[in-house]
Amino acid sequence: MSFLTYIRLKAVATFLRFGVPAIPAPKTDDVLQIPSRDDRRTIKVYVYKPSNPQQGPSPVLLNFHGSGFILPLHGNDQVYCRRIAENTPYTVLDCAYRLGPEYPFPASPNDVEDAVKYVLSRPEEYDLTHVSIGGFSAGANMSLALSGHVFPAKTFRSVLAFYPPTDVSVDPYKRVQPEPAPTNVPPWIVSVFNECYFRGQDPKQPLLSPMFIDAAKFPDNILIITCGQDPLAFEGEELAKKLKDGKRHVVSQRMPGVGHAWDKQVEAGSVAEMKRDEAYALAIEMLKR
Repeated sequence: MSFLTYIRLKAVATFLRFGVPAIPAPKTDDVLQIPSRDDRRTIKVYVYKPSNPQQGPSPVLLNFHGSGFILPLHGNDQVYCRRIAENTPYTVLDCAYRLGPEYPFPASPNDVEDAVKYVLSRPEEYDLTHVSIGGFSAGANMSLALSGHVFPAKTFRSVLAFYPPTDVSVDPYKRVQPEPAPTNVPPWIVSVFNECYFRGQDPKQPLLSPMFIDAAKFPDNILIITCGQDPLAFEGEELAKKLKDGKRHVVSQRMPGVGHAWDKQVEAGSVAEMKRDEAYALAIEMLKR
């Protein structure tokens, strides 16, 4: 990436970040700074401990937030993380990761990999037979990619992917959504996200597009949540169909009437809240397998 290109992308990313509402400080049980592969740098992790912990090492879910790979939204999944911790024996590690254009691909998946390796190195603390991974949007993309391409298939008990981009080689202007409605992720913004994150890279490589990973390499339990008003819905469902080969438990659920990242801001008693609770319940059910 040339210096002038970087300056242009940095300016656009800064403009988009100004439009992101401030995230309330999450009410966590602990905050960790875990080591990364880079000297003098750590990865921030919010910890949500289970309300009813099991004896011995804890099952663990590594969660990665949505971001478009450029937006600083760590902590935005606190409702989900607490819901998991209250309804399963899992400790939830909500992990930050580096963002473009300051840190383009593969910085983000490198941080995901480092977070997973941290967990795997601590069998006295975490039950390595119950390590699950998941996330939202960009975080879901990386969870699918890392679980199917970097780590052996039996590393993870489950993968929980909420509205993931699974094929970033698709032209954002050619994507369509199942239901006619205004989208909150217009093609020009997706194009900016892509350019900031993986400009100059092959978009079909597995760490960018999990659609191109051999189905046999994925874990045994996979949840993919899509949205009726999301241009990413069809590719998420296409990956789920590919994975339903009779060799793993795959749940693919489309939430009608809602759009990308609908679950982050819902009104009490609304249809959006009902759909959020339904989606989160599917995640809880998957973790109990």
